[in-house]
Amino acid sequence: MFTTTVTPRFGDIDGLGHINNTVLAGWFELGRNPLFRIFDPNLQVAHGVWPLIMAHAEYDFVGELFFQHDVEIRSSISRIGTKSFTVYHEAWQEGRLCTTGNAVIVHFDFISRKSTPIPEDKKRVLAEHLKTQEN
Repeated sequence: MFTTTVTPRFGDIDGLGHINNTVLAGWFELGRNPLFRIFDPNLQVAHGVWPLIMAHAEYDFVGELFFQHDVEIRSSISRIGTKSFTVYHEAWQEGRLCTTGNAVIVHFDFISRKSTPIPEDKKRVLAEHLKTQEN
């Protein structure tokens, strides 16, 4: 599991004083950066070089998030397939689980515009971050 701490910005809140639901997509993306480094340690995002694309994302808002406190984003792997993997995210604030989410990431060749198998060495590293019942 990877953790990333985010300090909310004033612009992240809505009229009710909550963190706006649209903000979590960006925070969860930040939480995926360490997983992206498995595929490219330098995060070299260039056509024909970057090997990943997001195919699906979903979020469940289970508690309120507020401006006044940092948010811990926890990211782990919940599934590894042949050509894709699923990242499971949690957003915690003040010891409370506030948001969960999943993102399906596909191993992708941008030149051929097709999904490709995840290399076995990358699968092994992803497996080190599999979410289990204990974590």
